[in-house]
Amino acid sequence: MDFQAEARRRLELALAEVKTAERMPWSKRDLEKWQILFPQMAGWLPDDEANQICFEFAQEVERLSKAA
Repeated sequence: MDFQAEARRRLELALAEVKTAERMPWSKRDLEKWQILFPQMAGWLPDDEANQICFEFAQEVERLSKAA
């Protein structure tokens, strides 16, 4: 199993879900889970890519938190 490819796939799916949402698509518990898992899974990626995808995720979470 290619952990890097699987991590990238899951991160991209989660990021796409929040990018296309007008409101937070997850429950508070699921959001908390993603806020822990996202940077952990990003750790499998090259540093530049991990930093970028985590930055984008944080921006979208902030945007959706304000939209609530």
